[in-house]
Amino acid sequence: MNIYTKTGDKGQTGLIGGRTDKDDPRVEAYGTIDEVNSFIGKAMTELDRDVFADLLEDLQTIQNELFDCGGDLADVRNTPQYKTNEESVEHLERRIDVLMDEPPLLERFILPGGTPAAATLHIARTITRRAERHTVSLAKAGEEFPAVIQRYLNRLSDYLFAAARVANSRMDVADNEYVRSAKVFKNGGRSKKREE
Repeated sequence: MNIYTKTGDKGQTGLIGGRTDKDDPRVEAYGTIDEVNSFIGKAMTELDRDVFADLLEDLQTIQNELFDCGGDLADVRNTPQYKTNEESVEHLERRIDVLMDEPPLLERFILPGGTPAAATLHIARTITRRAERHTVSLAKAGEEFPAVIQRYLNRLSDYLFAAARVANSRMDVADNEYVRSAKVFKNGGRSKKREE
């Protein structure tokens, strides 16, 4: 089976319903989402299945949802069939609330690091923020795509922060505090519970 088609040799790529340049902002957005997905896959290889079964289940779901986001961004048909939905955002919020109550109270900003899995989750978090910025640029340019993708990416970066902290705390590894930071978290970094 050949995986190369040669159709992109002149700097264009296929969308769902069209073609565009490989440096098109839409391609940049879903390409960055693919980058997030790859680092999440790497983090999953660094998490012990017995200790982090819940995180692994979350991350596997997130990988599929990110693929949906990418597909939705690539869909330029007149009648697109989007997959990303608000339920995914709400599920992330519920998981964030659970995870943020687990690690020690947080007073200062923290620096990426700790266990290999936590460090990788922080990389995924920062790339998620970049993907979100790309979708903001697309929206400003008047490009059509589901607005829920921006909300999903915003919430995902919060989830990955919470997951990185849990990846450290369950292995008894302290978060690396930014020592020049004042005490900035009044509630100890706990998430505010949402009304059901």
